[in-house]
Amino acid sequence: MNLDLTGKTALVCGSTQGLGWATAVELAQLGATVVLLARNEDRLKARVAELNRSAGQEHHYLVADFTSPENVKEAIQTFLRRHNTIHILVNNTGGPAGGAILDAEPEAFASAFSAHLLCNQVLVQAVVPGMKAAGFGRVVNIISTSVKMPLPGLGVSNTIRGAVASWSKTLAGELGPFGITVNNVLPGYTETARLDYVLGQRAERESRSLEDIKKEVSKDIPARRIGQPEEFGSAAAFLCTPAAAYINGINLPVDGGRLGCL
Repeated sequence: MNLDLTGKTALVCGSTQGLGWATAVELAQLGATVVLLARNEDRLKARVAELNRSAGQEHHYLVADFTSPENVKEAIQTFLRRHNTIHILVNNTGGPAGGAILDAEPEAFASAFSAHLLCNQVLVQAVVPGMKAAGFGRVVNIISTSVKMPLPGLGVSNTIRGAVASWSKTLAGELGPFGITVNNVLPGYTETARLDYVLGQRAERESRSLEDIKKEVSKDIPARRIGQPEEFGSAAAFLCTPAAAYINGINLPVDGGRLGCL
């Protein structure tokens, strides 16, 4: 099985913590040169220094804010003027605030659409020409299991994640002939700050502890536990390898079997 990413460059968004960081770590271990993208430069510098360099990689970082597609566009274009092709793009950014969909203001949908779909589009448009020239490309979008089964209390997120999934499937059909795959990875309950935020809101509403809520949700997972970020990172990184060349346009849940649908 060919899992070697030596000589490939991967841009990983939202990669100073959580699922983005876990994916970046796995890609570096497979030999890829990793470019971390986030908005906190101090944290980026620290994280870049932690990445594996056993294949002689020289890792980089980009400072960009996903609240501004123009800022993201400027950052990626500046990078591409100075460096080689980006072969792997991992789209990832923090989810919208929770709440019932009926209570959401229109501005909340517009803001989430911009941060998730428009920034993804800007990045894809920037990197795909290089992927086509190389005859190799991987686009992996970190979304949510809500694209298969909407999650209660995440009205805006459910809506926007679904839009990103449809965008991704369309893109997979367009880019497949060029040796470029586009896939979505759908995290279930995973030990991240985002999970603590979502379950913390529930704990507050129900006047219970966060640990109590985590124990309860674990009972609904066949694996009977909450996942670890590195388990998710391994799945996402696999889709970026030569071995995954014939996997295209899928939604891959990494949720311990929690989803009740196929």
